[in-house]
Order: sequence, then C-alpha cells, then structure tokens
Amino acid sequence: MDVALGGTFDPVHDGHRRLFEHAFERGDVTVGLTSDDLAAETRHEERYVRSFAERQADLDDELAEIAERHDREYEIRRLDEPTGIAVEEGFDVLVVSPETEAGGERVNEIRRENGLDPLDIEVVDHARAEDGDIISSTRIVRGEIDQYGNLTPEHEGRPRPE
Repeated sequence: MDVALGGTFDPVHDGHRRLFEHAFERGDVTVGLTSDDLAAETRHEERYVRSFAERQADLDDELAEIAERHDREYEIRRLDEPTGIAVEEGFDVLVVSPETEAGGERVNEIRRENGLDPLDIEVVDHARAEDGDIISSTRIVRGEIDQYGNLTPEHEGRPRPE
C-alpha cells in the first residue's frame, strides 16, 4: 500500500511522530514537505519557519528510524500546492490530522475530477501535551512546550534569525 501525508514539520514533534507511525503501519510512505513559499502561506499564525533544506534534513532523520523499524520505504517530496502529491496517481491512503481532514476531502474531489479513485483518508488524533492541550509546532516555537509535550515555562521560544 502507498501512503501519502504532508506538512511543514517545523519542528518535528510527537504529534507528527504519531502521524508517521500510523502511515508506516499502512505501507510505504511519501511525505510532502511544504516549500518555503507554501510554508509561509499555510501558517494559521505568523511565525518563523526554518528553510526547506533544514526541515528536510530533520524530517529525513525522523523518517529513517521509523521506516527501518517497520521495514518500509519512504520518500520526501517538495510541496508547492496545498493539495500536493496526493492528487497524483499511485497512492491508496492519505494520513491527516483533524485540522487537515477538510484538505483531504478536497484532495479526493480533485482526484475524482481527474478520473482517479479517491484515497482512504485516515485521521490520526492529536498527541496531547502535559497540560492536556495539543502538541503543536506553534506552541513549541513560542516556548510553551517541548517536542514531547512537556511544559517549558523557562523557555523563551525560537528566536527569529537576524
């Protein structure tokens, strides 16, 4: 089975790891990583996002370990459009988080318009931080929590590069 998922992944955290684990349990995985331009467009809150190359290197490190554990293959591809790679032939499953489920439905609309079968959309629930709220990259960058959801009241967040 061929599985697709996408995101900005900056920084990678336990919520993302939950998505990755779910995807690799299903099959070989292709991860769409937002381009620098798309990453800026898709932010719900304005914040600094590291470069594509930096994010890709970190993502590759994370995926390599999980892929090996599941004896699966993976590929990282650049996303320039919000619907990304999932509108292409060759995928069976799209793994999404609750906030990107509507985007998954849009992917299937496009697939149908293009004569392709819809993907099975599998929604993976959020990972929760120590305070019960969701683990998110925005909260990590703000300095509220770390990548595992531990509260970090002494942390000031990620500085913007000069």
